[in-house]
Amino acid sequence: MSISPFDHPFLSGLLGDEEVSAYFSVDADIRAMLAFETALAKAEARHGVVPQEAAQRIADVCGTFRSDIASLKSATAIDGVVVPDLVKQLRKTVGGEAAQHLHFGATSQDVIDTSLMIRLKAVAFLFTGRLFAVTAALGKLDKQCGSNRLMSHTRMQAAIPITVSDRLRAWRDPLDKYRDRLTQETFPLQFGGAAGTLEKLGQQAAAVRASLAQELDLTDEPQWQNQRSGIAELAGLFSLISGSLGKVGQDIALLAQAGDEIELAGGGGSSAMPHKQNPVAAEALVSLARFNAVQLSGIHQSMVHEQERSGAAWTLEWLLLPPMVMATAASLRLARELIGSVKRLGAAS
Repeated sequence: MSISPFDHPFLSGLLGDEEVSAYFSVDADIRAMLAFETALAKAEARHGVVPQEAAQRIADVCGTFRSDIASLKSATAIDGVVVPDLVKQLRKTVGGEAAQHLHFGATSQDVIDTSLMIRLKAVAFLFTGRLFAVTAALGKLDKQCGSNRLMSHTRMQAAIPITVSDRLRAWRDPLDKYRDRLTQETFPLQFGGAAGTLEKLGQQAAAVRASLAQELDLTDEPQWQNQRSGIAELAGLFSLISGSLGKVGQDIALLAQAGDEIELAGGGGSSAMPHKQNPVAAEALVSLARFNAVQLSGIHQSMVHEQERSGAAWTLEWLLLPPMVMATAASLRLARELIGSVKRLGAAS
């Protein structure tokens, strides 16, 4: 049993996405956190902040480390974040003098936010490919049916005849823009220390941060621990993607309701009416679009970080952002499947 429909035993068949959900697993999160600790030790060793031997020992341990998940769970209930206990476990394994150099100058938020950026960067790459697949499918449909006639509708009333190409252009153009935005998106390193000042690194702070960003293949930016506009903008882009795909789903559902302008392969069955083929994927696209639109308002609420760090705003972000990513992933998957199921659109001229 699961509370979330994205990983529910059967609802995930419709709304889940195993490829993307893997990036929000415990294993993926901890791997990214360990990558941060490894890269931090290497960057600090490069600038003489920690001994090279200590950095190598830390890297060796992080490469094979297996955390005690039960301990992490109980500690998070007390600390509010997982990092203190994770670092405690790591230091015990590293041992000796090298242990004191682990996590030097960093704080929990550096580790958690950077882990998120590492994983979101990979997800954005997947989304770029999926957007291309959706627009390619629309292009194929345009070649097959573009000259066919459709009745346009304004304010839910029949208006004037248009071509299928006219309708497909309205579906495809926003997706091309979102793909371009995703390819230009930056994913910044979070590294500010206790209060965003990197006070323990002194004049080496900027150089260490730049090297750390390079090690992790992230953008080097000053701390953004209490400045969440980047998160909000990315969440907004996810909402735009699912919103435009929801428009595609809504249009196809309405076409299926009329019945004479579209022919779909497959469709959902009914327990009461065996003759029906319900436009399930189209309906799900509408639901996912509306879901992300609702979550986005909460992401904007989570921008309100008091002073140098907010536990409350940060926790709200944890509750909202992963489901938004999953809803966007499911939307892209369902849109590609739905468009591929269109056997005929419009009436031949």
